[in-house]
Amino acid sequence: MKGGTLSFLGTGTSVGVPMLGCDCEVCRSADPRNQRYRCAVLIRLPGGNILIDTPPELRLQLLRVGSPPVHAVLLTHYHADHLHGLDDLRPIPFQIGGPVPLLCDQETELRVRQAFSYAFSHGAQSLTAGFVPQIALRRITHEPFEVLGERVVPVPMEHGPFHVLGFRVRNLAYCTDVKEIPRSSWPLLEDLDTLILGCLRRRPHPGHLSVSEALDIIDKLQPRQAYLTHIGHELDHATLEVELPPNVRVAYDGLSLDLH
Repeated sequence: MKGGTLSFLGTGTSVGVPMLGCDCEVCRSADPRNQRYRCAVLIRLPGGNILIDTPPELRLQLLRVGSPPVHAVLLTHYHADHLHGLDDLRPIPFQIGGPVPLLCDQETELRVRQAFSYAFSHGAQSLTAGFVPQIALRRITHEPFEVLGERVVPVPMEHGPFHVLGFRVRNLAYCTDVKEIPRSSWPLLEDLDTLILGCLRRRPHPGHLSVSEALDIIDKLQPRQAYLTHIGHELDHATLEVELPPNVRVAYDGLSLDLH
């Protein structure tokens, strides 16, 4: 058995929870499970640690789980809540002894180079470590690839008008920021031990799954266990969890799962 763990660094929607300027019940909740940073997970494997997405709270998120080294980063897409913590990777080369491998599709790579142009301008990557994030960009397609000795399967999905990727590692799939899973991607999600699926709120949304839509997908795919993430402030953790089927739980910041 290979072993490994997945830690939820953040489980909130793009504005986080609590949301600025809001005094709703969830935003005022004393339940720590309703305190949601923007979405990311850290997968700890025998060959190293894989970070999926770099949200704005990344420094705080990594400190909260013991400041582990990050040996590779996968990006689901280029939206700010999944990307704009990239500069927090600046100290990581001191931990791993070189640039941080960052794997993403062509469109996301373009946006990374635009948003962090100072890190990719002429000569920037030859600067002393710590001046700019030292990144080794690696472009991926929809074909499976290997990173840190693990086979990773990209799962193409639709996030409203945007094309995004989920990722499958062994029998776990991470699929945040999704409204529709194309039929061609469904076979990639068969026979899962764990499905992590985005679920924004109860009401329909043009770019995200509602509770009922997420549960419908889970019912069709029949993973052994499912976790909801990318959760907005309209959903209270305890209230939602008691309504869910036995094989579905609400993820929360700090939750850790075993990988098999």
